Amino acid sequence: MTTTVTEEEQPGGLRRLAGRGLSWSLLGTVGTKIASFGVGLILARLLTPADFGGFAVASAVAFFATHISDMGIIAGVVQWRGLKGDPTRDERAQLLQVAPTATSLALLFSVAIYGAVWIGAPALGSLAGGDVDAANLIRLLSLAVLIDGLTAVRAAALMRRFQQDKLTKANFAGFVASAVLSIALALAGAGAYAFAVGQVVGAAVTGLMVMAYAKVTYSIGFDRKIVGALMKFGLPLTASMGVEAVVTNADYIIVGRYLGGVALGYYLLAFNISGWAQGIVGSAIRYVSIAAFSRLAGRGDDSFARGVQKSLKLLILGIIPICVLMAVLAPQLVRVLYGPKWLPAVIVLQFLTVLTGVRLVTSFALDSLAGAGISRSALWVNLGWTVALVPTLIIATQIGGTRGTAIAHGVVSLLVALPLCGIALRKAGVHLWPVIRSAGRPLLAGVVAGFAAHFVVTLTGLHPAFDLVAAGAAGAASYIAVAIAPSTLLRWANRLSRKTADALT
Repeated sequence: MTTTVTEEEQPGGLRRLAGRGLSWSLLGTVGTKIASFGVGLILARLLTPADFGGFAVASAVAFFATHISDMGIIAGVVQWRGLKGDPTRDERAQLLQVAPTATSLALLFSVAIYGAVWIGAPALGSLAGGDVDAANLIRLLSLAVLIDGLTAVRAAALMRRFQQDKLTKANFAGFVASAVLSIALALAGAGAYAFAVGQVVGAAVTGLMVMAYAKVTYSIGFDRKIVGALMKFGLPLTASMGVEAVVTNADYIIVGRYLGGVALGYYLLAFNISGWAQGIVGSAIRYVSIAAFSRLAGRGDDSFARGVQKSLKLLILGIIPICVLMAVLAPQLVRVLYGPKWLPAVIVLQFLTVLTGVRLVTSFALDSLAGAGISRSALWVNLGWTVALVPTLIIATQIGGTRGTAIAHGVVSLLVALPLCGIALRKAGVHLWPVIRSAGRPLLAGVVAGFAAHFVVTLTGLHPAFDLVAAGAAGAASYIAVAIAPSTLLRWANRLSRKTADALT
């Protein structure tokens, strides 16, 4: 009898699959974010801060609804390995077992949550200080909840197979549709509706392509054992994601409530810029991490702990220069890309870069715990973060305006969120001392890079665009020189030269 060995079961197979999936995720997210960045520049010059503020109110509510709408179904299907006592290891059999019940649950939850949003939209818009249109914007943007309900299990199927190439193509097609429509509506004077309509249409296009790519028969079913297993995993994760959505969007509601739509527009721009790294790096990693760490945790050895440690070291090495240089060069960045009318966003951006770094680390940590099936730890981390954050944001916003909001975000993320994640990882068997010890050199390099960039700006002061490029290059070069050991740089250079030589021959 011949046994078929899957690519995952071959030596190094999981590493190749995860690496291939991460490569496609990075390619797709980087490409989409760069294009989205260009669209954002156009819209920022066509629309007003008040338009951005109106959209932020609706976006905060829609983000929360979308975050919890699948009740953890996607992550549950990605890590599904069969019911307890079921010996099957066949990928197709596992998916066929869970898909009908998971589809039924995803549809049920999405319809229920959208109904709740529809009913509560007027009150939610009023709570955030929005105008009459806030309710309609909330209802419109939240249509993405229904789209997610239809496509959740199919997206999960692509993720568990590491078919990020197909997800990348679907997301890019949706982005193109969204961008074209949003710009056209902005030119026509649609205001905040330009964002909303574009995003919903883009989500629909992406959903249709995901359905086509997944090739999973659309069937409805209900197996009580599967429901129990999915909910046991999914409910803590959903609660965690819901609380995470509060962490991410509470500031929009609070700023809109106490400072008004114009201040919220400036804050939204700063928050979006600070989230570039999270959007590119964090999103790409999330597409792969749950599936990859689910496999590692299932091996029963220390593979999971070693994988988390190694990944965190690389993540920290990469995010420090991004945060430092974004903070130092925020005035040049905003002036060059968005124009002088957006300069009030600079001070907010500088403080929000702290949150950027912390969110990248905490998001990765929580995704790794979800992949290992430890979803309750993520809930407690996010819950503790929210309890500390919301009252701090309210007080800081009333005292210090949007600057106070940004400072509160950074302080709470450093003093509350990071320690809580460390405790959760340690309980999961991941010792963080090797990670902390290895972070000393990158942190020192970040300080050097910041001083180098600031020195170049002070020395030249010619034109914001020139200062941005020159100071950014100086800071990056300084960081690399200090953060990475010369022996490591030499080894990388030798490896690159060998690969180049092989390619040429």
